[in-house]
Amino acid sequence: MSYHSIVMVKQVPDTANISGQVMRPDGTVNRSKLPTIFNPEDKVALELALQFRDRYDGTVRVLTMGPLKASDLLRDCLYMGVDEAILVTDRKFAGADTLATSYVLSAALRKLAPYDIIFAGRQAIDGDTAQVGPQTAQKLGLPQITYAEAILQAEGSTITVKRKVDNGFEILEANLPLLITVIKDAATPRPFRAKRVMAYKNALSLLELEKMTETNSLLYIDQLKEEYLAKGLFIPTLTADDLDIDPDRCGLKGSPTKVHKIDSVVLGGSEHETLPATQDGMYALIDKLMEDHIFG
Repeated sequence: MSYHSIVMVKQVPDTANISGQVMRPDGTVNRSKLPTIFNPEDKVALELALQFRDRYDGTVRVLTMGPLKASDLLRDCLYMGVDEAILVTDRKFAGADTLATSYVLSAALRKLAPYDIIFAGRQAIDGDTAQVGPQTAQKLGLPQITYAEAILQAEGSTITVKRKVDNGFEILEANLPLLITVIKDAATPRPFRAKRVMAYKNALSLLELEKMTETNSLLYIDQLKEEYLAKGLFIPTLTADDLDIDPDRCGLKGSPTKVHKIDSVVLGGSEHETLPATQDGMYALIDKLMEDHIFG
């Protein structure tokens, strides 16, 4: 029996580079000031889905909600081996918290049904809430297994999953379809495949095609879309008009979570020692580091 999976992925700001320069006065992150990366646990979830397809056959699609730039993430997924990548985007979705995000994603997943498994990373590094996966499952009325570290077996409409818990693990059996959130140690993401990079480096979403027409009056969006569809290079794009959703439940309107206050925390040591910028000072620093077992 073959199985059809959808992986929810997210492009996130590289939080390792956050500084005062990227924080707005209201306490939110100015994402345009940060480089973006593939959310680490989502990438692991994608690898687990691809391994599952390799083992049981079927298909793997990926779904992301984000702006035009999120198309880069979807191309990365195509390079790794997914069968289809879908972008969910609309200005009405901007500023969404986990409640509004899961509402839009659940609407998109209904449109993409049928499927057997929805995979997602346990959490995104820009929020660390671990809420979107479970909230999406709840809105779809699906069973869910969180903190998954391995899929042990699938047989018919039943799947067996190993789940990490404090000081141990659980073995759970569930009926399909269901949603699984994956921890970072579940798998090591595969590298891009060179042939797929060459094949899909020119894959474009509807927003990117529209941007092309804005700079070239000889191009027409309908014609471009047909051309890219024929080549297998069109990234399907879903907007608010494509989904049966309530606009009041999207974006900022549908987000009850507000940032009330943010404090800048500066960590400082109670003791410090200044060493001279000389060869003797360097040797003293090395001795100190070895004494503290930092290296050596």
